[in-house]
Order: sequence, then structure tokens, then C-alpha cells
Amino acid sequence: MKYLYYVYQLLVGLPVLVVSTIITAIEVGIGCAIGNGHFWGYYPGHWWGRIIVHSLLLPVTVEGREHLEEGQSYVFVANHQGAFDIFLIYGFLNRNFKWMMKRSLGSIPFVGFACRRSHQIFVDKRGPKKIKETYDRARDILQQGYSVTVFPEGARSFTGHMAKFRKGAFALADELQLPVVPLTINGSFDVLPRQRGFNFISWHPLRLTIHQPIYPVGQGPQNVDATLRQAYDSVMSALTPEYQGYVENPDQ
Repeated sequence: MKYLYYVYQLLVGLPVLVVSTIITAIEVGIGCAIGNGHFWGYYPGHWWGRIIVHSLLLPVTVEGREHLEEGQSYVFVANHQGAFDIFLIYGFLNRNFKWMMKRSLGSIPFVGFACRRSHQIFVDKRGPKKIKETYDRARDILQQGYSVTVFPEGARSFTGHMAKFRKGAFALADELQLPVVPLTINGSFDVLPRQRGFNFISWHPLRLTIHQPIYPVGQGPQNVDATLRQAYDSVMSALTPEYQGYVENPDQ
């Protein structure tokens, strides 16, 4: 059965991935040039994520959507198990948001183009001025009523376990007094572990758990630290037992 799935990936999954990525990038580029950038910057990517996951026959469970309010901006923070985190969140969170992502992702063919055209937020750490520009862009998005999604670990896991969370997203939420929503991703590491690189995936269910929003209590370093700890514990609590516990990530 495993080898039949490999053949299916070559004949169906890979062509769908390539063609849908190219079409999505073109849609985003043209749409953002002539119309509403917030619409075209989200919905083509939203359907792209769903198409990829469904074309690979991966079952998805989403829990906790009832915790989110219409019209509310959130700072979503998620563990980073693997490459399929992107497809899972983009396709199944069902909220219009911008990604905060590594600057190096802008060099990926078609994907980087679409991200630049749709004004996703590239995290640029090449000095204090660039860092400030990154947070200025994120602040502007949130003040317009949209949300942002961040992987506070900053890098995919090598083991499926969580590493430490960095403070940037929590400081941004604190400054604007916005709620932080923890997201727990399960299954992404099992589908495509980081060590494999671009290789065959393994069939495995994906689960996205949307936790209750964490609203600010006060403002300043104490609130940032408290929110970070609560978010970390929430994300950890919904991980499958196999991936419970902290493991240092040397790529952070």
C-alpha cells in the first residue's frame, strides 16, 4: 500500500502541487495588481492549501474554531512541525491573515513572488532598522483589522517536539493589546519529517487545534512573558504524547 501511495504521489500529487502553485502565484500577482490585495493575498493561498492536502488524500481535523470572533484581529502562534504546517493553516484555519516568515522564503520560485505581491511579512534580521521595518509592517496589518500568523520557534522541528518560543510576536500583541491565539499542529512531522527534505511523504492524519484566545492582562514585559508561557503551555498540551516535551532546536 505504501508503494502504491508513492506512485500516486508521482502521478497525481506532484503534478497538482506544481500546477496549483504556479496558478496560485499568477492569480495572486494579477489580483493584487488590479484589485483588493487583502482578498487576493489570502483566498488563492487558502484554496491552494486545501487543494494540496486533499490531493494527497490526507485527512484533516480542526478543533476550536468556535473560539474565534468575527472581525477580531489575532496574533496566531503555532508550533512548527514541518512543511505541511503551511498547507494546514492556510487551508483550514479559515481566517484572513498575513504570514510572518523568514526572509529566505522569498527566494522560493513562484511562492516567493506570490508572497511579495500579497505583502506577506518577511522577517528581516539584518540589523535594528530592518527589524523595525518588519514590525512596522506587522503593526500596520493588525491595525487594519487583519490577523498575522507566526511560528515563534522560527524554524521547523528536527524531532517533532517543540523548542523555545521567541518573544517577537508576543511583544507585538502586547503593544497593540491584541489577543494571542495558540495553534497546535499534529501530524505534519509524520507526513514529512524535516530530515527527508523533498522526498515521498507518508500518509498520516493532520490535526489543527485552535485554543482559546489569550487576552492581555496589563501591558509591558510582565504581560509579554505571561502570554508567552501560557501560549507555549497551550500548544504543548494538545500535542500527541509522542511529541510532548521540550527539545532544543539548533536551527533557532
